[in-house]
Amino acid sequence: MIALLLALGSSLAYGCADFFGGLGARKAHVLRTVMIAAPASLAVELLLWPFLGASFSTGALAWGAASGVASAAAFALLYRTLAIGPMNVLSPLTALVSAMLPVGVGLLQGEHLGVAGLIGLPLALVAVVLVSAGHGAGSVRPSRTALLLAFGAGAAIALQLVFLHEAPSDSGVAPLIVGRAVSSAVTLAAAGLMYRKLGSERPAYAMSAAAGVLDSVANLLFLLAARSGDLAVVAVITALYPAGTVLLARSVLAERIHRGQLVGLGTAAVAVGLLALT
Repeated sequence: MIALLLALGSSLAYGCADFFGGLGARKAHVLRTVMIAAPASLAVELLLWPFLGASFSTGALAWGAASGVASAAAFALLYRTLAIGPMNVLSPLTALVSAMLPVGVGLLQGEHLGVAGLIGLPLALVAVVLVSAGHGAGSVRPSRTALLLAFGAGAAIALQLVFLHEAPSDSGVAPLIVGRAVSSAVTLAAAGLMYRKLGSERPAYAMSAAAGVLDSVANLLFLLAARSGDLAVVAVITALYPAGTVLLARSVLAERIHRGQLVGLGTAAVAVGLLALT
């Protein structure tokens, strides 16, 4: 139950981070947004160090660095995917892949689910697709390149989660600090190389920083959840993060929640209940 609650918190924090990051990216080039979000995220993890501890063992360094590289790749692939579109097809595909790969890893590592879990897990995967699917553009078919990019983005997100899960359980927040430092270095290097293409618009500092802080909170909650529960369950609950984005967009921007998304939210609630019984 503790792992489930932590995973739900991680999902909500990821969804809110995406919301604020998306708003920030509307104001300026997305890399300008990340240049604010990345240091804010790293600062949060450094502040957590004295309270949660950090053991920079070889395993923590290796898995943390791997998660950082995967995080940077996920960021680049995801935004390139959504830029090509159509989002209502590619976004659900990305979320589904990001959930299914960790589920497979967890099951291969010997994790077992009860009857309720065997029902709740596929329901949660269906909910991921329904909640993250937008409205309209149904007749637009994605190109092969867009589909490959969407699969790659989902795989990179999944690898980030798996690598964090594989880090030593007694390493504290060390994998998060190392991962964030690596992903920040990669992203800032990319921003430096593309500086002339970033435009002159000033980033939305508050929203960009909020996205970074929430992303750190989400990573921490996922790490704690994965250490206290099954990766298969934790990963699929975390992949419900589009629900947080949808609900926040409805509350703040008065965006309409479409019928399919309402069904997805209901399906997610049922799935979480079944997984709680597991």
